[in-house]
Amino acid sequence: MLSEINHIKNIESGNFFLIAGPCVVESKEATFKIAKRIKQITDELKIPFIFKASFKKANRTRLDSFTSIGDEVALKILKNIREELKIPILTDIHTTLEAELASKYVDILQIPAFLCRQTDLLIAAAKTGKHINIKKGQFLSAESMKYAVEKIKNNDNENILITERGTMFGYKDLIVDYRSIPIMQEYGCPVILDITHSLQEPNNSSGITGGKPKMIETIAKAGIATGVDGIFLETHYNPPESRSDSKNMLNLNKLEGLLLKLIKIRQSI
Repeated sequence: MLSEINHIKNIESGNFFLIAGPCVVESKEATFKIAKRIKQITDELKIPFIFKASFKKANRTRLDSFTSIGDEVALKILKNIREELKIPILTDIHTTLEAELASKYVDILQIPAFLCRQTDLLIAAAKTGKHINIKKGQFLSAESMKYAVEKIKNNDNENILITERGTMFGYKDLIVDYRSIPIMQEYGCPVILDITHSLQEPNNSSGITGGKPKMIETIAKAGIATGVDGIFLETHYNPPESRSDSKNMLNLNKLEGLLLKLIKIRQSI
C-alpha cells in the first residue's frame, strides 16, 4: 500500500483524498461491507481512499461503553481488508505497546486528539516507520501542533499527516477554526479535516457523546473551499446501531452525493 500512501502524501493540486470508515471494528461482515462500498464509490470518483476503523476504543466516557471485539481479532480483520481490497488501512493507538502491535497489521497509525502531546506515544509510533496521522487536540492551537510534528520528525520519520477535528467551545460544543488549515500546512504535512468528530457534542450528562450530523455537509464544503488536503469522516450503513459515535456519523448511503458536491467545489477553486 506504500505507493498509494505516497500518492496521497504528494497529492496533485486540485484533488483531495478521503479517510473513511466506521468508528470501530464491530464485526468482520459489517466492516468488510462498509469498506467495499466506500472503495466502490471512491474508485468511480477517482478519489484516493484510506480505510479507517479503530481496533479498540480506549477513550470512552462510561465504563460500560463498547471498546473492542478483541484487539488481535479486530486487527486481523483490518489486515484482511487491506490484503483483499488492496487499500491502505488506518487505526488508532493509545499506548506504546499498541504502536508496536498495530504496526504489524496496518499502514497508518493514528494518534487520538487527547493523546497528541504524549511524547512516549509519538516516539513509539515514529519508530515503527509507519505513516502517522496526528489529530490536533481540542485544547491545542494550530501553532502548537508543530511540536507534535517535530517529535515524529526528530525520530527519523517524515511520514506525517495532521488532522483538524475542532476546538472546544465551552463544555459541550466544538467549533472549527479554518485558519488552522493553512497554518498547519506550513509544517510540510498533508492536513485533513475530520468533519464528523468536529460535530461532536461531548460531556453530555448521559455519558454518551452527542453530535450534529446535519452539519456534516456544511463543515465538509467549507473545508474543501479552504484548501484542505483530505477529508476524514466516520460512516455506517445504520449509524443509530453503530457501537460508537453513532450520534455524529454519516449514513453511508449519503457518501457518494456528498463527495460529488465536494469535487465540484474543489474544481471551482
